[in-house]
Amino acid sequence: MRWRARRGLLENDLLIERFLDKHELELTDQDVAALTELFEMIDNQLMDVLLGRRGLEGHLDRPEVQRVVRLIQES
Repeated sequence: MRWRARRGLLENDLLIERFLDKHELELTDQDVAALTELFEMIDNQLMDVLLGRRGLEGHLDRPEVQRVVRLIQES
């Protein structure tokens, strides 16, 4: 999971690493699936979502993905 979390933007790396440091051992399969979907986003779009500059759209705008984004933001 940590290798997959490596991003092109340092800001994303820092946010995701902090999140994984805090929550990695308690993630459910649903959380991992949602996180994997977030990792498919373009780096700049992901950063905007994680920083709260934009909301999730389309197929990503679901409670399980919103939960993971919230956990990342709170970490």
